[in-house]
Amino acid sequence: MKKTVLYVALSQCLFWSAVAQTPKKPAPKPAPKATAAPSGSTTQGRIKFTEYDLPNGLHVILHQDNTTPLVAVTMMYHVGSKNEQPGRSGFAHFFEHLMFEGSDNIKRGDYMKIVKSAGGQLNANTSNDRTFYYEVLPSNKLELGLYLESERLLHAKVDQTGVDTQREVVKEERRQRYENQPYGSFFPEILKRSYTVHPYKWAPIGSMEDLNAAKIDEFRRFYKEFYIPNNAILSIAGDINVEDTKKLIAKYFNEIPRGPKTPYRPTVKEPTQSKEVRDIVYDNVSLPGVFQAYHMPAQGTPDSYALDVLQTLLAEGQSSRFYKEIVDKQQKALQTGVFPLALEDSGLFISLGIASMGTKAEDLESAMDKEVERVKKELVTDQEFQKVKNQIENNFINQNSRVAGIAESLANYKMYYGDANLINTELERYNKVTKEDLRRVANKYLTKENRVTLYYLPKTMEPKKEDKGE
Repeated sequence: MKKTVLYVALSQCLFWSAVAQTPKKPAPKPAPKATAAPSGSTTQGRIKFTEYDLPNGLHVILHQDNTTPLVAVTMMYHVGSKNEQPGRSGFAHFFEHLMFEGSDNIKRGDYMKIVKSAGGQLNANTSNDRTFYYEVLPSNKLELGLYLESERLLHAKVDQTGVDTQREVVKEERRQRYENQPYGSFFPEILKRSYTVHPYKWAPIGSMEDLNAAKIDEFRRFYKEFYIPNNAILSIAGDINVEDTKKLIAKYFNEIPRGPKTPYRPTVKEPTQSKEVRDIVYDNVSLPGVFQAYHMPAQGTPDSYALDVLQTLLAEGQSSRFYKEIVDKQQKALQTGVFPLALEDSGLFISLGIASMGTKAEDLESAMDKEVERVKKELVTDQEFQKVKNQIENNFINQNSRVAGIAESLANYKMYYGDANLINTELERYNKVTKEDLRRVANKYLTKENRVTLYYLPKTMEPKKEDKGE
């Protein structure tokens, strides 16, 4: 599939939403201190792991896979943009950058140099719900990865020099990802129209005005509140010995004190939308774009799985309904896409399309709506439904084909569900979705009164001030 400007914009949105996130199960039972001591990577496709808690509350998950001499050392913190206060948006994402500034024992800017000189790679990402850091290293450098992550957790450098430096980095990122990309701003534009009271109404990139106004003491308070062992999961996968790894973890993490209080979690509920919200963004684009966002239930609910399957039916690949009908047959769009923005609280089912030359936004919207109406009225055929299920299973397997992906998935399942073993069983939840479920959730959630519809139009189409009666 050709990589168009749509997929550049879509990849930005997926970056911020952390695709690997998994749903949260209500009131999970505490996991046992240890499960399934590993003896190799998998048994009949099952991923084996050990998990336990340190006295300071840090949850540890270990997956042993000795097939390649690599190890992924990852830390996931239960803090995202939804944990920010109004007027101080962007803190979680800002800390993703700030945490590479160094520590009391690591010189400013040396994190990347240390990892690369060891033959490894590192990165991080922030979503609406969590922040994730990882290093993939040669397995004989496991201790180095643990040292780096313990330094970040114990005494990261949060000072004015680092804050000033990273403000400029975030400004440039915002320009590149949102302001200078065609349709790049659609994610924050959709969010602020979809949510009225919930902190999901701002994107993880946040507001530069908020970050510029924040004082150093506010950044330090944020670090002390959220970067604590009892708000984190250390997940390690790869060429390790479990017992030796436990000893190294105790060496580097036991001394870190438990956080004194429970981090802030918003309790506000977004009210039910009862009327369609429509708006137009005039931007530096050459072709109209149509973006629709329907409110959907929290991830992990049965209906969220049905909507995920519906997304695959509508827009997964060139055999999908949107592509075959709107792009290929009608040629009304250069590209289309659908994805559920699955979140801890209620999320969004987003559909989008970039019009072909000469196609009006209204005509593209009509074509998209027609495909949704088909799902509401007609049951999918057995053959098409089986194809969709096969695609989902393939995606599920590919997600966990690398040690870094396994480590992240284990942490996600534990953080959102309280059950890391869903890495082995979640596919069963998808398999429970029926053809009737697809029709039911389409009728329940994909309604005009439950959505935001946003047009992106070229600035040349913007009415002049006198045309607006101003």
